[in-house]
Order: sequence, then C-alpha cells, then structure tokens
Amino acid sequence: QVQLVESGGGLVQAGGSLRLSCVGSGSIFSINAMGWYRQVPGKERELVAGISRYGSIYYADSVKGRFTISRDNAKNTLSLQMNSLKPEDTAMYYCAAFRGSSYTSGIQYWGQGTKVTVSA
Repeated sequence: QVQLVESGGGLVQAGGSLRLSCVGSGSIFSINAMGWYRQVPGKERELVAGISRYGSIYYADSVKGRFTISRDNAKNTLSLQMNSLKPEDTAMYYCAAFRGSSYTSGIQYWGQGTKVTVSA
C-alpha cells in the first residue's frame, strides 16, 4: 500500500506564496504520473497540475504562470510551488498518484490533503 503525505498548506495573504510537498512510500514516484488536485466544498475535485513519468507537465488554465509542479523521484517527493496566490486558490489540496505513466490515466492513490487559505 502506497501512502502519500502532504505538507505545506496554511494561511497566506493574496499575492503571497506557498510550497506544497508530498512524500510517498514505495517506488510509485519513479513509475507513475503524479499530480495535485484541489477541492472546495460543493465542487468536484479538479486537477491543478500534473506531471507524467517522462516529465510532461499539465497546468489548469487558472494557475498557469503562477504554479510550478516538480518531482524528485530519488526522494519520492512531489512539490507544488504556488506564487501570486489569489483568494480563489483557497481549497483543500491533494497529492495524487495516477494509475499509469500519464496524468490522463485514473487516480490510484490519494493523499489526505492539506488546506490552503488565501485571504484578500
């Protein structure tokens, strides 16, 4: 069983920055695509950023130019650098491991989530 543990969430003012980290067990980081999702109450979980096994990256339009996803397979770590944060970025952020090498495949594992709150 793979475990994904997020950290780095918190409260920040609009325009500020946060860095989320996800540490996982097992060899999944070197095999599967990884990603960050977010969810606000009453809405579906949405893919914010994804990175394939081979380094292809996806960003949601709402975060392009502000967020940067990266992975360190040797350390089993996935990161999300979030800059120029906006109140609408407020959400629970989840680390996810996809079933395959592409971020278009389904999710196999979820982390427990880390809360990000951006004040106006």
